[in-house]
Amino acid sequence: MVIVGVCGSPRRGATEYCLKEALKMLEEEGFKTAFFTVRGKNIGFCRHCDYCLKSGECAVRDDMYELYSLLREARGLVFATPVYNGGVSAQIKAVMDRCRALVAADRRFFRNKVGMAIAVGGDRAGGQELALQQIITFYVLNGVIAVSGGFFGANLGATFWSKDSVEEVMKDEEGFRSLRKTVKKFATLLRLLEKAGGSFE
Repeated sequence: MVIVGVCGSPRRGATEYCLKEALKMLEEEGFKTAFFTVRGKNIGFCRHCDYCLKSGECAVRDDMYELYSLLREARGLVFATPVYNGGVSAQIKAVMDRCRALVAADRRFFRNKVGMAIAVGGDRAGGQELALQQIITFYVLNGVIAVSGGFFGANLGATFWSKDSVEEVMKDEEGFRSLRKTVKKFATLLRLLEKAGGSFE
């Protein structure tokens, strides 16, 4: 059972750190993980050319194909984004939009995968929940089972206050509390799904 972490930050920093901490927690829970970052990658935006509807693959031949391979093997997804202008980064949005090709080829591609989200903002209330909602909307639209950390501290997922530095995000105790809660529910649902034979249908 592979968990794929997708980092939507174009630079090495707080978002990448938080995602790697989440993957470390999941490894301690016994899961195998894989890490993908948009940093240094060539990932174009979706042109909505409908080539994927006709051919079953994306016309834009770039580094997104590396992620496509990882997503095929994934049972769980952890999308992490920095907050840009109150929402997700352009890079993670491009990743989500480009997944249209996967669903065009197989409408059930994401069904019964489990997803959680992480948002890292420079301000304590800088748009983290809106960013999480965008990722959760992507999950729901595509058949991924979205998991949050639940009420009292992790309503939509894990949220961090970085103050624009890795050193500061490491001190965000509330952020790590929300991450631990979200990872716990995520791991629990993955195990329940495994016991159900990989499907709740």
